[in-house]
Amino acid sequence: MGERVIQAENLSRVYRVRVGQEIFFRRIISNQFREIRAVDRISFEVERGETVGFIGPNGAGKSTTIKMMTGILVPTDGSVKVLGKEPYRYRKDNAMKIGVVFGQRTQLWWDLPLSDTFRLLKSMYRIPDLVYKRNMELFMEELDLRAFFQQPVRQLSLGQRMRGEIAAAMLHDPEILFLDEPTIGLDVLVKQQLRGFIRSMNREKNVTMILTTHDMKDVEDLCQRIVLINGGKIVLDMPVSEVRDRFCQSHDVVITFAREPGMLACPDGCEIIPRGKLEYVFRVDHHKIRISDFIARYLAEYEVQDISIQGMEIEEIVRRLYQGRAAV
Repeated sequence: MGERVIQAENLSRVYRVRVGQEIFFRRIISNQFREIRAVDRISFEVERGETVGFIGPNGAGKSTTIKMMTGILVPTDGSVKVLGKEPYRYRKDNAMKIGVVFGQRTQLWWDLPLSDTFRLLKSMYRIPDLVYKRNMELFMEELDLRAFFQQPVRQLSLGQRMRGEIAAAMLHDPEILFLDEPTIGLDVLVKQQLRGFIRSMNREKNVTMILTTHDMKDVEDLCQRIVLINGGKIVLDMPVSEVRDRFCQSHDVVITFAREPGMLACPDGCEIIPRGKLEYVFRVDHHKIRISDFIARYLAEYEVQDISIQGMEIEEIVRRLYQGRAAV
């Protein structure tokens, strides 16, 4: 087991909401309150260098969990330690070792050129000249900041601003980077560029990444592990590599034959879906039939022009988990 950089134990966040009454279209405020458990006694650990995706439907408790890990919110109950310290008690020390990007909020100075923002951050974090120069050269190369580095932040496109946000969060070489919906609203090319940069920082600098997202492509491309939160509770905590094996019952084997195959035999656990005279989809239950055995059989018995295997998209698996259609 590696070094644990985040430890949460029975972590909870409860909000008290005043209960109002509607009487003849007039709202009467009462002295009664109800509790909303945004995060409900969750426990988890994150090791150094891990990339963990916190996913779940809107209102599930993902962002609240991130805010407690960054020290923005104080837990109602339980505890969370980041790099051995409680974030809300040691906010200054914590801030020097983490980077944070909230997709719909900015940490950049709106009316200043991006270059001035970075110089201010250099001073705030007391970044040595050599580290600053090295990181700026890296960001210019990897994120193409040079083209808009002298422009005021308010004039930047969303994609340009998000590249600036992530570079700003990484400027002081944080040990942990928290990303809350970092690709929301971005076009495909910018998403691809940001994902490549995040992977690079994780691989080359061993930066621990904590990500919340609704974009399952982010999860597939970036995360080694997913933590599914729903109703404030952890429903699933599993390596991404195991998710398909556990929740995907079947694979589609698409075979294009060199000539019409005639009558096709299909063993138990297999369904045939014709797509044309030469192309067929075989939906194979891999719990009953080994995919390799199935393919070997058809290659031996028929003249095959092309063959491909398609598993269920992770987005569909997660959607079924949200809806309670997949047994955890």
